[in-house]
Amino acid sequence: MSLHLIVDGYNVIRQVAGLQAMDARDLEAGRGALLEMLAAYRKTRPAHKVTVVFDGWQGGELQESRDRYLGLIVVYSRRGERADEVIKRLLGREGRRAVVVSSDRELQTCARDAGAAWVAAAQFARQYLEGAGDSPGENEADISPPSGKKGPARRLPKQERRRRQRLKKL
Repeated sequence: MSLHLIVDGYNVIRQVAGLQAMDARDLEAGRGALLEMLAAYRKTRPAHKVTVVFDGWQGGELQESRDRYLGLIVVYSRRGERADEVIKRLLGREGRRAVVVSSDRELQTCARDAGAAWVAAAQFARQYLEGAGDSPGENEADISPPSGKKGPARRLPKQERRRRQRLKKL
């Protein structure tokens, strides 16, 4: 099953130091650099659909605009609407196929409620955009018991196990 990666664009830009510096100088340069990084990621995972959502709520157009860039779908929310609302709408449509990249707690909760997986923006950038290449579970605390004991006492909840399984496909 291919995944639909839904990226909160400005959230990722503001979580990555290099992109944050570019964004401070020129907003368009920060967006362009993020799109280049995501396009390079998409080349390694061509089966995954990648949608990047940017805010247009303050100075955007009256209607939501969509564009394609090197295999990515780029969405700018309409004036008066935040990117979070567009992402929630996409989550409602995609459900379990979606993986949300955002550090926004509200979006993470919405993704969990929709049955989708989520990953923090800084973690995604560190592991997949900057080329660290670790799997998502390697840096997190291992919950398995240190001794040879078995049983469900130290097992992660089913929802968390499913989320981690989907993140391994990234």
